[in-house]
Amino acid sequence: MFDRLLLEVLPTHVRYAVKGGPVLNDATWADAIAAGVDACAEIVDTGSNAPGTILSLCSEEFRRLFAEAPLVIAKGQANYETLSGVSERVFCLLQVKCPVIASDIGVSVGSAVVHQCGTGGYE
Repeated sequence: MFDRLLLEVLPTHVRYAVKGGPVLNDATWADAIAAGVDACAEIVDTGSNAPGTILSLCSEEFRRLFAEAPLVIAKGQANYETLSGVSERVFCLLQVKCPVIASDIGVSVGSAVVHQCGTGGYE
């Protein structure tokens, strides 16, 4: 529901990416529909059910949409781990759950952060 509230206040067309299948606590197409996301965003499927967003495992269509997006907001630590360094257009919203990520970002474990991912990281 947090996602829906955020989407409702964004003043532009939004594509909301969901997993290709169930994985951990990531949203699927059915979850997005149940939350009413389709009323305020275009739902797209990553084509992958891996944790985070590992672009090489995503569909060609999703990779095209990702490359064309002027801004990407990615939620969760798994997205931070897989999208750090991919593009300065990527901003991760996450609660830091482990000392390794806390050290990487420069915050304490448990911190809620918005972090611009920059370039030169992992994939």
